[in-house]
Amino acid sequence: PDIMQAVDMVARFQVGPKESHVQVVKRIFRYLKGTMEYGLWYPKGKDFTLTAYTDSDWAGCVDDRKSTSEGAFFLGNSLVSWLSKKQNSISLSTAKAEYIAA
Repeated sequence: PDIMQAVDMVARFQVGPKESHVQVVKRIFRYLKGTMEYGLWYPKGKDFTLTAYTDSDWAGCVDDRKSTSEGAFFLGNSLVSWLSKKQNSISLSTAKAEYIAA
């Protein structure tokens, strides 16, 4: 989940990547190599209440002014899923961008 935003942003340029995009991907790989001991842990016998958090940026893409939705989903205190997705429409307010994200 810690690289989700960076991967989402660089993936938008996979059709016609520039050298700067390749450098970003290499930086992501270096980060992953340095954090291989990290992981997601799910202890048994704990509370498994499902909790979801969502957020969005407003008009975060400078090319088309579309917003990006993000979300994180937990069972108890353990992360089980996450998302980052560019919204399909242009939001005219932060409230609309947040509503679409939810």
